Amino acid sequence: MSELDQQGGTEISEYRPLLLSIAYRMLGSVADAEDIVQEASLRFHNAKQSGTVIESAKTYLAAITTRLAIDYLRSARVRRESYVGTWLPEPVVTEKETKMVGLAEMGESLSMAFLLILESLSPVERAVFLLREVFDYSYKEIAQVVERPEDTCRQMFLRAKQHIEAGKPRYDVQPEQREEMVARFLAACQTGDLTSLTELLATDATFYGDGGGKVAAVAHPIVGREKVARLLFGIFSQKGRNLGIRLQPATVNGSKGLLVFDPEQKLISVVHFDIAADGIEAVRIVINPDKLAHLGPISHMTQTPRTN
Repeated sequence: MSELDQQGGTEISEYRPLLLSIAYRMLGSVADAEDIVQEASLRFHNAKQSGTVIESAKTYLAAITTRLAIDYLRSARVRRESYVGTWLPEPVVTEKETKMVGLAEMGESLSMAFLLILESLSPVERAVFLLREVFDYSYKEIAQVVERPEDTCRQMFLRAKQHIEAGKPRYDVQPEQREEMVARFLAACQTGDLTSLTELLATDATFYGDGGGKVAAVAHPIVGREKVARLLFGIFSQKGRNLGIRLQPATVNGSKGLLVFDPEQKLISVVHFDIAADGIEAVRIVINPDKLAHLGPISHMTQTPRTN
């Protein structure tokens, strides 16, 4: 517990998982979410110190967190537009982040595919949709948070929901099927079985790599089963075997994924899968060291400057 949590009593620590859940889904960044929650906690503490009457700590903290996230997104949009290569959310790895365990609930709303669809909404639309759909806030509560009339919030939610539903992938696959497919993917990479690796991929499988201009990464998405299979084979079987990397299954953003370690057990990258009935539809790899720092020691292999 931080000093600020101690000063603010039990309220801040009690609602911290909720606040992190809101902030992360709004921002797609663990580090930024933690900064936002820290600032919200500070404002809550200062308000109490000044004698402000706070009827509900939960409502007050959630409102401040959401408003700060909205303001941040408005300022961050330019940075996203100038981002080098593909932008992906910072990965949340449940096994490594007990402090973020609240994020693992409602896994679908934590998936990278879902978070990327949210990116197409305006900051206020995103807040309205998340508060209503994911966190089950009433329209009255949402109106107070985003400072809009209730009717406006209803309309914004309906538009956002239609947009989300239109773009949301349909993954009617049971958890045990996902686990089995990731296990088969891991085995194919370890044995260098290109045929099996190819068969695991959907026909229109897509590969996304996020190096953020900090490390070598594929600048644009690669589409097509054979192309993606050859790329993955080169990364994990050929080059990986030479470098001595190790692949470890993990729960990444509420779904099955992989952690990639170097021989010194330092993290190189995090892999997230979108898995459907016809196979793996998307492979998203985050290798930008700035987006992995919250997960532990980072491999020196991620320090290679981007050359293309």
